Amino acid sequence: MFTPPKRPVPVFPLPNLVLFPEVELPLHVFELRYRTMVREALSSERWLAMATLKPGWEADYHDSPAYHDLGCLGRFEDVEWLPNDCYNLRLLGVRRVRLGRVAREFPYRACLVEVLDDAPFDESDPPAQMERAALLETARKLLPLGSEAWLAPPRTGDDAPFEVVVNSIAQCARLATAAKLELLAVDSVVDRARYLHEHLKRFRPSGPAPPTAGSGRN
Repeated sequence: MFTPPKRPVPVFPLPNLVLFPEVELPLHVFELRYRTMVREALSSERWLAMATLKPGWEADYHDSPAYHDLGCLGRFEDVEWLPNDCYNLRLLGVRRVRLGRVAREFPYRACLVEVLDDAPFDESDPPAQMERAALLETARKLLPLGSEAWLAPPRTGDDAPFEVVVNSIAQCARLATAAKLELLAVDSVVDRARYLHEHLKRFRPSGPAPPTAGSGRN
């Protein structure tokens, strides 16, 4: 059973990356402050809040660049310590969160988080079934495009829960970062699927896209 963290959560802000609940994200952590963050999180509750840096982050990256206040609470699933003292992580998105007051600035930021609950829905309801079918049909048509359309293969199996399908396609599709943040902000999974489907229907391959949320490096 999910218990929201009551203490400040370490924040890992990266450019052009949006994590969704129920989706795994591989991360390679090499920067000293974030290696410290990983070690301290491992000795605590293994929580991490993924945040998306705002435009212009390059000018302030080594200090405290601004990030969007909508993010995703994640939990370490696997951690590999490397000989060079870096880490490879597998982070699982758990809940959408609003990133609040910063309680710690050095060597990395930690903040209080407000968990954002999704609107309840029944997967057997006709609207959910219709949106699932339409989204999967369009996503499967785009799968042959490979890296032109996808940062990583999404979960599109018939046995996957609706929320997993929606969020996996949203994270893995080559969509603009702003579009992904808009999708993350939607409280209804059914509505999120509908809006995501509209984005996919407008998709046209146009060469390399920015390195968004298939995997991340700091």
